[in-house]
Amino acid sequence: RVPRGSPPDGGWGWMIVAGCFLVTICTRAVTRCISIFFVEFQTYFGQDYARTAWIHSIADCATMLCAPLGSLISNHVSCQVGIMLGGLLASTGLILSSFATSLEHLYLSLGVLTGLGFALCYSPAIAMVGKYFNRRKALAYGIAMSGSGIGTFILAPVVQLLIEQFSWRGALLILGGFVLNLCVCGALMRPISLKEDRKTAPEFLEQDYVPDAQKQDLKQMSSCSPLIKAWSRECLCYCSWKEYDFLLMPGFMVLAVSVLFMAYGCSPLFVYLVPYALTVGVSHHQAAFLMSILGVIDIVGNITFGWLTDRRCLKKYRHFCYLFAVGMDGLCCLFLPVLQNFPLLVPFSFTFGYFDGAYVTLIPVVTADVVGTSSLSSALGIVYFLHAIPYLVSPPVAGWLVDTTGSYTASFLLCGFSMIFSSTLLCFARVVKKIKKTRLQSLTNDANTKQHIWTNGAIAYSVTGELDQKDVEFLAVDTNGYSKS
Repeated sequence: RVPRGSPPDGGWGWMIVAGCFLVTICTRAVTRCISIFFVEFQTYFGQDYARTAWIHSIADCATMLCAPLGSLISNHVSCQVGIMLGGLLASTGLILSSFATSLEHLYLSLGVLTGLGFALCYSPAIAMVGKYFNRRKALAYGIAMSGSGIGTFILAPVVQLLIEQFSWRGALLILGGFVLNLCVCGALMRPISLKEDRKTAPEFLEQDYVPDAQKQDLKQMSSCSPLIKAWSRECLCYCSWKEYDFLLMPGFMVLAVSVLFMAYGCSPLFVYLVPYALTVGVSHHQAAFLMSILGVIDIVGNITFGWLTDRRCLKKYRHFCYLFAVGMDGLCCLFLPVLQNFPLLVPFSFTFGYFDGAYVTLIPVVTADVVGTSSLSSALGIVYFLHAIPYLVSPPVAGWLVDTTGSYTASFLLCGFSMIFSSTLLCFARVVKKIKKTRLQSLTNDANTKQHIWTNGAIAYSVTGELDQKDVEFLAVDTNGYSKS
């Protein structure tokens, strides 16, 4: 573990970025490419849209549902151990999937086992980038998260060729070997100890949330050897709920609700873009090329939005950049049902891919701005955990709508409105917060001048003192304006 006072913003941090870049290729890009297997699975097993869509949704759900487990292993054991273990599990799941004889088999191997492996890798790798960078955090995240787009751009046509040459079984077997590179990525994740991560026992004892019994135990053990004191301090820090006290922050609560709707809207498109393109007369290679376009433009969104939001003029508006990107993706989904040929679907892939890369880059940045760097790993685990249920439910629901209505219109409209609502909710919350902050500043500026604000001649508000909002006193007065107190 490298002891440092503040993030280095470079040095080995760029190796961490490279490792996270490879992790996103092996996890998110591979998950997106499962949609290329969709038609193969549907044809081979003779099942409908909804049942086949469960494969992709279970994989996505397991990845996000088990994200807190990845954070837990990273915090308590080692980020390196967690990512290596995840790589072994994900590779095993893909290899076992190549021997599948039913959709249920794929649910367990490609869905649960591979998704669990991805979960142990994804959030710890992203959190490590946040620990190594501060001033250039958004740019570092942009480069690291661009692995998803680059991986999709490269893997989409490669997977299509592998399916044609070796069938879907051979393609899954080769992907299983490719995903073993996660073990190499894990080896790059050198731990770092920052100043804000190091807490002393006296500081810990002063916290109100620590039970008196634990305080007494720590005081008794403080007279023991330094080794016992160090052990007891770490034990109490890990066992206390302080690790997840950000869950009670209003800003994080709003972000969490927004993420639920955003995750519901974005998942079905990656499952159904290729099948939808095939239904409107696009060839298999052109449909795979649409995914490649989406992937490569995703890279541009990752890096450009990361660089732009690191600029001084936009740094304080990261939240609004995030919600703008989510809202634009929602608008793209609303227009998708009227795009009926390949020349029209290409601009869609450009636009959706760009803003998808933009908001994916800003998720960890916005989360870090809300909860701080010290809680980033745990917070990201919760944020990606919140993706789980929407990722599990939305593709089958979209498939059921396709089976029921006979078209993709209802599915894409539902996705679009869900993402727009996510953006609107976050925007409304930020506006309310800004109004409250402005009112508080106004009260603080007038704190030295006693003021009476009359309402119906019966109540007056008097601002006194020089502290904060708690100094706002409500005085009962009679109708003539004379205070009764």
